[in-house]
Amino acid sequence: MRELIAARLWLTVYQLPPYAPRFNPVEGVWSHLERSLANPTKHSLDQLAALVKTRLKRMQCRPRLIDGLIAKTGLDLHRRNPSR
Repeated sequence: MRELIAARLWLTVYQLPPYAPRFNPVEGVWSHLERSLANPTKHSLDQLAALVKTRLKRMQCRPRLIDGLIAKTGLDLHRRNPSR
């Protein structure tokens, strides 16, 4: 794996603990999504799936929200991999 990573100068790899929700921006995405779903028990499974897809697409159109979720992790994603 190290050879594959080293061969791709554009790729930066961060070694994280096996379970690190604090460093995972996806946790923030799901938290934000869950808060936006008021009462999912009123919806069928198909309706809920469609609602989730719609909400995720809305989030994609809000780069400041995504940047905020990444910033909340405290990771510096603009720094180059120190192993190089």
